[in-house]
Amino acid sequence: MTFDLKAYLSQKREAIETALAEYLPTADSRPQTLHESIRYSVLAPGKRLRPTLVLAGSAAVGCEDKLVMPTACALEFIHVFSLIHDDLPCMDNDDYRRGRLTNHKVYGDAMALLAGDALLALAFQLIAENAKLVPVERVLPTLHMVAVASGTWGMVGGQVVDMESQGQDVNTDTLAYIHAHKTGALLTASVLAGAVMAGATDAEIDALRKYGGHIGLAFQIADDILDVTGDEAKIGKPVGSDEERDKATFPKLYGLEESRRRAHLEVELAEEALSIFDERAEPLRAIARYIVERDL
Repeated sequence: MTFDLKAYLSQKREAIETALAEYLPTADSRPQTLHESIRYSVLAPGKRLRPTLVLAGSAAVGCEDKLVMPTACALEFIHVFSLIHDDLPCMDNDDYRRGRLTNHKVYGDAMALLAGDALLALAFQLIAENAKLVPVERVLPTLHMVAVASGTWGMVGGQVVDMESQGQDVNTDTLAYIHAHKTGALLTASVLAGAVMAGATDAEIDALRKYGGHIGLAFQIADDILDVTGDEAKIGKPVGSDEERDKATFPKLYGLEESRRRAHLEVELAEEALSIFDERAEPLRAIARYIVERDL
């Protein structure tokens, strides 16, 4: 029977968004403006890819969603923290995100900065609290892995090199570094976090790490392509911004057709990495294919 990814993503998104709303501070709790700002960005429409990957990674090794939901929400908090900060005038200076005004355009630069800070801290609080649902010895390695993927060795480091590379002649090694760290690190951590919390074996973790690396690169190549060819109404942000800022992208270095070929190759390699898993990993396989089928 063909796996229904659309129904799967819809079901997981609904469950994740219910949990996100429950884990966030209420808008009327003090300090209210901060909590309104946080909820504005976290509860904006989104794909919820990272928390879905947490759930899919745990399911691949036989774990129920409810046991890793705090960690799934934590990965979304880290992702949203990065989006809020990326949109600030000192970074990408974007006015729209997910189809509506960015956080700083509504709440101001200072509140947006603090909302991101609060979300990052709340994310690690949630991962720590996941010890109530799974054996505590699984929590510390998850915390360490997500911290590495979020900071200077991962997402933040990739963002720095991305900013420094604007307007520069970037070689393939630098481009690969940017994509592996800015985007790939947190996607890989999402898959692994679910699996580690679920008690994955070393072999399963190694396979999922390879899978995460490949889908991370495929995802960012796809994003680069969509910035050239996408529909602003569908992707929820302006197109052409990468070219306007002279950013390092795959289409800039390789052209659109070669970029598409490389994205599809990464998906094939991601699926190969899952060969040790049974049908419980079918959501991960389908998500890999979905990444490069987003109107490319």
